[in-house]
Amino acid sequence: MPLSSHRRLAVSATAIAALAAGVAPAAPAFAAPVAPAARTAPAAPAAPAVPSPDMEGVVAALNSAMANGAPGAMARFTGPEGTRSRTVGVQDRLSGARMDIHARFRIGSVSKTFSTVVLLQLVEEGRLELDAPVNRYLPGLLPDDRITVRHLLTHRSGLADYTDAMFNDTVPGFEAVRNRVFSYQELVDLSLSEPRTTKPGVAYKYSNANFVVVGMLIEKLTGRPVSDAYERRIVEPLKLSSTSYVHPDTRIKGLHVRGYLHPDAAGDPLVDSTEQTVSWAQSAGAVISTPADLNTFTSALMRGRLLSPAMLEAMTTVTPTDTANTRFYGLGLRRYDLSCGTRVYGHTGTVQGFYTYAFSTRDGRRSLSAMANTSNHGAANTALGGTLEAAFCGKKRAVAPSSRATSSPAANDFSPLPAERDLPERH
Repeated sequence: MPLSSHRRLAVSATAIAALAAGVAPAAPAFAAPVAPAARTAPAAPAAPAVPSPDMEGVVAALNSAMANGAPGAMARFTGPEGTRSRTVGVQDRLSGARMDIHARFRIGSVSKTFSTVVLLQLVEEGRLELDAPVNRYLPGLLPDDRITVRHLLTHRSGLADYTDAMFNDTVPGFEAVRNRVFSYQELVDLSLSEPRTTKPGVAYKYSNANFVVVGMLIEKLTGRPVSDAYERRIVEPLKLSSTSYVHPDTRIKGLHVRGYLHPDAAGDPLVDSTEQTVSWAQSAGAVISTPADLNTFTSALMRGRLLSPAMLEAMTTVTPTDTANTRFYGLGLRRYDLSCGTRVYGHTGTVQGFYTYAFSTRDGRRSLSAMANTSNHGAANTALGGTLEAAFCGKKRAVAPSSRATSSPAANDFSPLPAERDLPERH
């Protein structure tokens, strides 16, 4: 119990009564008695009630993801009222095995938040500076000394996303790299072979190349593989027993979901994309996890268990990524502003065969992770995003017909916004 809590326990009987009414005493335990005028002051307004998750709405979003091409989907919500999980469909089309909330899957770009946490811990340890040029630590790697570490983490470096060309033809592109093992340098070279998208620091432009360089920084500064940094700095402290980074192994060990990639041509059969090296992504997207572990990770991050308050504040300082000012990006972290006013922090993830959402409120008290086992089908991704509104905002109130003409459309339109793209989408 914090020291301030101990002091509050020592206040007078009058102050204790005030505490029971939801009013914290302003003075510490050793202060003079509260003046009579203060005793009769009106109570402070109660904090707004946190809505209960609308699990029917969560299931509707999961079913919508299935209706848009996913063989199955699942979601897990944790909050003050406990944990609630829902699954629909199958995790294996061949065996018909039902989706299992305990099964592991590839989390795609949610890995970027793992990589960011590691790098920010190294900043806290004084091993690099956020606003220093990347070339200070990786001499000669990039053609522009103005590109800083912060530019990588905020997707403002201007480095082209090599996956746009790599997966322009979805299935042939994937099959060409399914079993290939890239070096970090090869991936950086693919990016540098294309024109830069913006001058450093000028504009947000999502690029997997940024987090390939982040992986290079981690390995240069620690002298160890990035897998070791994940394990020692995140997985072990948080006891994430089902989270791992197995690159370049192609397997997902134990109980796991099979992923299915949509081909470019409508009507062509789905491609089982479960086994792959994910070497084309590495520190940008090769982590494997479960809904429970992702809930633990995002909640612990927001509660300050992985970073200092100052560093977490830097990580959650965001700028808009859309014109509607509902989506933002900080340091390896997305923020979504939901219709009910709740702000959630986390990341989306796309890797062949899997879409993932992993988000938490800023206080870490509520978290949601959701997964659909398909990709290259943006409508399924968008539908899965509907789990956020249902989980964090609860049931939507009905709008009277007479008020619809004057109400703000954004206030009453709870359909999810189009999903942000982590990889090229054909459908």
